[in-house]
Amino acid sequence: MIEFRPKFITFDCYGTLTHFQMSAVTRGLYADRVAAERMEDFLDDFEAYRIDEVLGAYQPYPDVVTHALKRATALWNLPYRESDGQAVVDAVPTWGAHPDVPEALARLAEAFPLVILSNAADDQIVHNVAKLGAPFHSVFTAQQARAYKPRLAAFEYMLGQLGCAPGDLLHVSSSLRYDLIPAHDLRITNKVYLNRGYEPSTPYYGYTEISALTELPALLGL
Repeated sequence: MIEFRPKFITFDCYGTLTHFQMSAVTRGLYADRVAAERMEDFLDDFEAYRIDEVLGAYQPYPDVVTHALKRATALWNLPYRESDGQAVVDAVPTWGAHPDVPEALARLAEAFPLVILSNAADDQIVHNVAKLGAPFHSVFTAQQARAYKPRLAAFEYMLGQLGCAPGDLLHVSSSLRYDLIPAHDLRITNKVYLNRGYEPSTPYYGYTEISALTELPALLGL
């Protein structure tokens, strides 16, 4: 049981709430150029470049994706097609919620204001949020903050907009690298790691770990 009663429950969106399928889309696009036994390495490189792209000066989300994909293909000496990058960008708004999400969010929304902080563009995420099945108090994006997670500026923007302190939040994410490590560094002490198998658990960063979002309402006494 989490005894703390947050003013807001804040969430990462892609991967945590929305089923993030960028690797699946990219795998289909590059099946004719990357051997099956090497595909996971190619996808790992694409992911690494996406992380690198968001650590620099702010750029629109489509540029993050296309620049990262161009760098990955260059590393692999593969031809890059502009249509490939656009196909990945266009796929993002079509993704829906993980199966464990809508019921849990609806239950949480009865007791707490729910907030999203996402590495997204405004015109993109509105479609994903509509598929989550619950009302949100606020949805903050990298476009609004002019900064992407894991940069602390993204979290500072959210805190400023909500008018609250780090200790007022319960932050929920399936990513340590993008969310829970910077949240730890900002002294957001109340955190939940939704372990979807993307990254290894690292308890040093001080969170409660769950394996499905449906566990969270009970942890908050609902």
